Amino acid sequence: MTIEEYQQEVKRIRPGLCRTAIRYLGEADGEDAVEVTLVRLWQMADDLRTPFNALAQTLLRNHCIDVLRRRHITVALDGHDIAVDEEQDQRVETMMKLIKLLPPMQQTVLQLRHINGMEMAQVAQLTGMKEPAVRKCLSRARQALRTMMLKMMKEA
Repeated sequence: MTIEEYQQEVKRIRPGLCRTAIRYLGEADGEDAVEVTLVRLWQMADDLRTPFNALAQTLLRNHCIDVLRRRHITVALDGHDIAVDEEQDQRVETMMKLIKLLPPMQQTVLQLRHINGMEMAQVAQLTGMKEPAVRKCLSRARQALRTMMLKMMKEA
């Protein structure tokens, strides 16, 4: 693939990539994710045939999911009682550990819905699942977390 062909194809697919990345990560991180994806595509340019939109979307989605997995929830200290904040931090930390025990798709759906605050339709679009499947996956994730929490409480 020549540079001109690559640039022409990038001009065509970039807006769609940006929309997808911004839905996953927000404005700034979304733009970075698109750039990373385009660099990876350029590195693969010798093996590519136009159009490569499907490959670009897949690479971008996988990169966005990796970024989301690396993010951590932080609890800000606003002058609240330190003991309460430490207890809350401990609960959040415990919940994050339990979430990491879930299957990858349940982790992703739970994170997109509850941590990133996305609507079911957005989660369905980003994960490539249908809305009823997202609801069921989310339900199973919540049930698994509930079961793990109850088990932990009984052991304590």
